[in-house]
Amino acid sequence: MIFYPLALKNPKDLAALLRTVGADLRSLAYFEPKRHTLALMLPEADYRAAAFLKQELLARGGDAVVNRGVIACEAKTSPVLLLGTPGQLRALRKKLDAMDCWGLKEIREALSEALDGLGRTSWTLPLSGGRSLSLGETTGMMAILNLTPDSFYAGSRIDPASEKALLEKAGSFLAAGAAVLDLGGESTRPGSEPISEEEETARLIPALRAVRRAFPEAVLSADTWKASVARKAVEAGADIINDISGLAFDPALMKAAAETGALLVLSHIQGRPADMQKNPVYKNTVEDILTYFEERLAAAEDGGISRERIIIDPGLGFGKGYGDNLKILRHIGAFRIFGRPLLVGHSRKGFTGRGSGTEGADERLEGTLAVTAWCALAGVSLVRVHDLEENRRVLAMIEALSGMGE
Repeated sequence: MIFYPLALKNPKDLAALLRTVGADLRSLAYFEPKRHTLALMLPEADYRAAAFLKQELLARGGDAVVNRGVIACEAKTSPVLLLGTPGQLRALRKKLDAMDCWGLKEIREALSEALDGLGRTSWTLPLSGGRSLSLGETTGMMAILNLTPDSFYAGSRIDPASEKALLEKAGSFLAAGAAVLDLGGESTRPGSEPISEEEETARLIPALRAVRRAFPEAVLSADTWKASVARKAVEAGADIINDISGLAFDPALMKAAAETGALLVLSHIQGRPADMQKNPVYKNTVEDILTYFEERLAAAEDGGISRERIIIDPGLGFGKGYGDNLKILRHIGAFRIFGRPLLVGHSRKGFTGRGSGTEGADERLEGTLAVTAWCALAGVSLVRVHDLEENRRVLAMIEALSGMGE
């Protein structure tokens, strides 16, 4: 069970939510003044619990949108959209401490997790050698180092046989302010097929060793879903395992991540790279992905991976249509309910070209920078990008406008 925030930027958004919940559209005028408060969606509740939540939140100055059949007991369940200030919602949570009927205990736990998660804005993640990765005060950059001949953006490819080219690129990215260097030896572009463990290892591991020797304080990430490659990567100096599969492609990765102690990027994907863009379908994009993360986080913890070591990536472009990517970004704040740092990987992906009216990957810089700015304004912890200097300038301007540099 989850509560998650929704961005209701205009009356049209609110009206759409009233339809989703099944509320009387004539109530729009009553809810509109509270649209700018915190809006938390509960996908389903017992009708008695829905009525109780509405009554109790009204008593505290907030409100709740429920199905029109709740009051007349004509609907047995209902979505619930809570509208209130953080203080009003915390007061509601306290009231729920005394109520365990109608599923209110589970609702209380879900509301507590959401409010606690949304209230967390900074993290210090421990690394080996007494180092740490601090996230959250401003949006940081994860720099892409593709050791592949076939990544979708040709300008990002680095010949793994050329240590000089690799170290020059890594050094320039660090000089531009990269918080993390993400090295990958296998392309996961749409339509790609996996390469062998041996080939990925030959590309990735010497490169990691070289970068670690040259930049001992740098935070390094290994972009792999294979357990054996991940273990070798951590031995070679990787601090983070960046797994596109959400621990799903290789059953042994769970144990590898737990035993190495590395940080883990837990991502969402529908399908596999070879087929993930062949008509991906969601019932409710954001809600479906949040439910996925609820399940995968629990599985990771059961497998020995502390939640405090996890970074969440909603997986833009990984089994997502154009509209799905936009919905995720419009409601990116929803993914904060788990209390973990957020990583967004959008750089030069197809949806940035479609949105900005451009074609090839080499023309998608402006669309990428627009999404970077959006993520910074939304408090995303890390953006995974190809073009460090350009993205750094955007982030610096957002910081200046927000007054954080004063």
